[in-house]
Amino acid sequence: MIVDNHGRVLDYVRLAVTDRCNLRCFYCMPEEGIDYLPKKQLLTYEEMERMLQVLAGMGIRKVRITGGEPFLRKDLLAFLWRIKAIPGIEEIHITTNGVLTAPLIPELKKLGIKSVNLSLDSLDRERFFKITRRDELDRVMATFYALLQHDIPVKINAVVMEGQNTEDIIPLAQLTEKYPVSVRFIEEMPFNGGANNHPSLTWNYLRILDELQEIYPGITKAANAPNATAEHFSIPGHVGNIGIIAAYTRTFCGTCNRIRVTAQGGLKTCLYGDDVLNIRDLLRADTSDDSLKAAFLQAFGNRAKDGFEAEDHRRFLLPVFQSMSTIGG
Repeated sequence: MIVDNHGRVLDYVRLAVTDRCNLRCFYCMPEEGIDYLPKKQLLTYEEMERMLQVLAGMGIRKVRITGGEPFLRKDLLAFLWRIKAIPGIEEIHITTNGVLTAPLIPELKKLGIKSVNLSLDSLDRERFFKITRRDELDRVMATFYALLQHDIPVKINAVVMEGQNTEDIIPLAQLTEKYPVSVRFIEEMPFNGGANNHPSLTWNYLRILDELQEIYPGITKAANAPNATAEHFSIPGHVGNIGIIAAYTRTFCGTCNRIRVTAQGGLKTCLYGDDVLNIRDLLRADTSDDSLKAAFLQAFGNRAKDGFEAEDHRRFLLPVFQSMSTIGG
């Protein structure tokens, strides 16, 4: 078991397998995109597998595959089978925008994928295009229905943005009436790849909840799973549930059990902090497993108390305007 310097157990790694994405969501990156990393700078599948073997031996039990858009990386399904075979890894989850996912869902079911987080900020085709700069809503919805058909638990992640998609809060919430889906509304964060879209955070946790309560006065607080980032709510008569993630106000840091590894092998012990370890360079220097464990333990033993402390300790004390596709979803 891994325990950080604040007594929090770490058992969950979010692993970005690519920094590439086939959408251009304005809150994640500029319209022209970002400068993608050369392939040689990315972790290879073999390097990722060895890293996960070491982390699993230390106590990591849950892996979430992210990007960029993970299904843009060639041979990802074969890599998922290799992760599944690692002793100690009990759960594999995936975060995807759904554009390429639908045809792969039967094999994801065979793999035993625990859940899929589907990024979906609008159910309106025009607003979806305005946000993502791509006309791909039909393919995303095909993925949504295919996941439900194959009984793979689905969580919808919707970033709430003033002047962009607040009209979608209630339509997205209505999905929970008919479908066993968790719809999670996320406060906008400043990770936009330098597009200077400063989030005003007018639509914070409380305002999102007020909007839901106006239409659903019977909405009630539900139990949260341990280490949950979302506060969950139930609506009478609905088979699914609602979640609200205070990603910008950062109210869940005290129970955070996750670490992030970027596509180039940077270890982040907090979303808002700098990389604290270059795993890629250690792996390519033929570092022993024991030395890798020691490096991990040192990083985990110097973890920020919360996202505000991590942001204060960044090397460049400026607002954070990285693309989420380079951070790791």
